Order: sequence, then structure tokens, then C-alpha cells
Amino acid sequence: MRVLFAGTPAVAVPSLDALVKAGFDVVAVLTRPDAPLGRKRVLTPSPVAARAAELGIGVIHATRVDDAVTAQIAAAKPDVAAIVAYGGLIPRAALEVPPHGWINLHFSLLPAWRGAAPVQRAVIAGDDVTGAVTFLLEEGLDTGPVFGTLTESVGPNDTSGALLERLSRSGAVLLSQTLSAVEAGKAAPRPQEGEVSLAPKLTIDDGRLDWMQPALAISRRARGVTPEPGAWTTLAGQRVKLEPVQLRPDRSDLEPGTVRLEEKNVLVGTGSHAVQLTGIQPAGKKMMAAADWARGMASRESVVFE
Repeated sequence: MRVLFAGTPAVAVPSLDALVKAGFDVVAVLTRPDAPLGRKRVLTPSPVAARAAELGIGVIHATRVDDAVTAQIAAAKPDVAAIVAYGGLIPRAALEVPPHGWINLHFSLLPAWRGAAPVQRAVIAGDDVTGAVTFLLEEGLDTGPVFGTLTESVGPNDTSGALLERLSRSGAVLLSQTLSAVEAGKAAPRPQEGEVSLAPKLTIDDGRLDWMQPALAISRRARGVTPEPGAWTTLAGQRVKLEPVQLRPDRSDLEPGTVRLEEKNVLVGTGSHAVQLTGIQPAGKKMMAAADWARGMASRESVVFE
């Protein structure tokens, strides 16, 4: 079966590899254009584009799927399209090109967390279980019928990055199995059932920690925005980045935002009990151990995050 693969970030690479390993004829890859990365803003291919080049697969670069891109897709004559975090909408004209349609691997248990940041939103919300599904792509936002499902427990220390890494690998197997079922004529998608929730793309503001919130909510948010866009707070008007925090239910004597160094532990008060910092990156500096940072702040009478 001839497959067009659409994807951009690193989490899509395991799926591309799985389809190739399973023997599918991946005739082309659709991905976002090269993007400037690093301080020097060097134009860099997407992880999927880089892997496609290694595999000798032709690449279609597109910010959006317009008529010209749709014509390129049609020229590849795919029987089906597989899509994993491409990063753009697929219009009806392109959806109609492959006879078997577009099959999307999405990292949530639809209809929960429809949108661009399902794993991050699940961690922030405190979900105990999440997962991934394959579904038939429609013009609506993640509304199509579901082919297959897998579940994954969310651990108390899971960041969205760690969770997404696991789902990208188990999801790659699910996508390959779904395409095999489609090829064999045994795929039977079913309508989505359950409560709908939305997972819009995260912004920088989503990473700001509100110290008036309970410690558990702060911990979930910090883990949910790690690695991107990252957790942060402000100190004396300057933004400082934070790694995920640890809960300290044994300490409830600190006012929200108040920082205290005790031996090698850096505690911060919240709306409930304290949390313990693990790493901090002051403005203009590299990430460092929280205790190292706090020792440098010892001369100040009080340190309060805003």
C-alpha cells in the first residue's frame, strides 16, 4: 500500500520508522519547512524531514496545504495518508486525494483533549490515564471516527515530554497496525463517544506558576509545560525558569511565593503546602541546581517569587 506520511516534530519520527519497517511503500513525506533554530538561527530541517532524507524518501515542504501542495500529494498517488503532528490543517481537497483517506495518530483518548497540546493539557489537568488513538481525519478538529486505541498511565513525576516520548513509540505500533487493517479491509472505525475537552496550543503564559494555587496544581502545571514552553516565575521583575518541583506536604508554614533555603533544600510556599525546587535558570544564565542558586541569594533578607 502506497502511503503519504505527514509529520514534523521528533515525536512523529517513530511512526515514520514503524511504517517503513512494516513494509509500507512510503511514497512521500509532507512536513513543515526548515525553521531557524538556536541562537544563530540556523535554518534546520524538521526531525521528520531529516529522517526522510536518511531513508531516501522525497519530501514536500509546506506551511499550509494549498492547491499546489495538494497537486504534489496527488502526484505521489498515495492509497492512504498517515499523519502525526504535522502542524497544519488538511483541507477537503487534500483529504479526498487518497482512496482510504487520512489516518491520524493523536495522543489522547478522543474525544478528550482535541487539539494541538493533548499530552500537556492532560498532565496539567491531573489525568491519571491518557493514551493515543488512530482516527479518520475530517475537516472538524479531531472529530473523526476512531480505528484503534491504547492507554498509558500518567505517573506522579511524568513531564509531558517523558509521557509524549512513550506515547510516540507505542502509538507508532498502533498506527502501523491500523494501516495494516485498512489494507486488509478489516478496519472498522467507530464514532467518538464521551465528553469533549479541548487542548489548545500552549503559550508562554501557560508556563507561569501562580504561587497562590495549591501545591499539587503548581506541580502538575510545571510538569505539563516541561520541556516546552517551560515553567517560570518572576523575581524582582525578571523572569526565571524552573524545572518541575517536588511536593513537600510536611511544610505548610511558608507564605505563597516565599523562598527559603534549608540545608540543601529550596522550599517555596504555595496556596497549600510547600514545594521544593529542583532546578532554576535566572535571566541570562544557564539552568543550575536550586541549592546552588539559593546559596548565591543567601545575603538577601527575603526572596519572594511574584
